[in-house]
Amino acid sequence: MSAERYTLSVAVFILLRQDNEICMLKRSGTGWMDGYYSLPAGGLEDGETLSMAAARELKEETGVSIAPEKLQHAHTLHVRTEGRSWIGHFFTGNTWTGKPRLAEPDKHSEIIWKHLTRLPEETVPYVRQAIEEINQQNPYSEYGW
Repeated sequence: MSAERYTLSVAVFILLRQDNEICMLKRSGTGWMDGYYSLPAGGLEDGETLSMAAARELKEETGVSIAPEKLQHAHTLHVRTEGRSWIGHFFTGNTWTGKPRLAEPDKHSEIIWKHLTRLPEETVPYVRQAIEEINQQNPYSEYGW
């Protein structure tokens, strides 16, 4: 008898940085945590590396381009939300091409720059936790267990 291996979905998040500020998007029209701020983010697709997925999501959501090799892995977050678990990988990027804009206005209503230690009150809770852990240089944390 063989055991079925448990699988997790994987998400990527990008802290686009200018000095001590990061680019954040206000969720809108998605039906989930609308009105809350998050980072450019999305799911890993078949055939992608984590850094490739992060670069793709950043381009899709903000219109800016970054080479995957220019992204630095900053944190891994094991999350349990809504009865399921998943893994989030957080990357930082300091060098990109283009000006950040709302490239998916059907999913976001605002784009802002916020200081790493002064996040909006309405920040998605697990995103807030990951950013706080990154600020403390902790490579791993868990949320919702």
